[in-house]
Amino acid sequence: QVQLVESGGGLVQPGGSLRLSCVVSGNRFSTYAMNWYRQVLGKQRELVAGITWGRSTNYADSVKGRFTISRDNAKNTVYLQMNSLKPEDTAVYYCYMVSAQNGNYWGQGTQVTVSS
Repeated sequence: QVQLVESGGGLVQPGGSLRLSCVVSGNRFSTYAMNWYRQVLGKQRELVAGITWGRSTNYADSVKGRFTISRDNAKNTVYLQMNSLKPEDTAVYYCYMVSAQNGNYWGQGTQVTVSS
């Protein structure tokens, strides 16, 4: 069983920044594709950003130019740097791991609130 633990959420003013982290258990992290999703209560979970094992990245149009996904394989960690935050970025952010060999797993989520 792979475990994912997110951290770094919180309350921030519009225009501010936050960095989310997701630590993944086990010793095969470098082979996993990693993603960040977010969900607003009552709405579907949506893909925010993804990074492959080869470090190719993709982003939702709504966050392009403001968010950056990265990974540190030595620390089994994927990051989401969020800049120029807007109230509409308020959501619970989830880390999601994809592996054909080990399965797919979700983290528990971390709340991000953008408000003045």
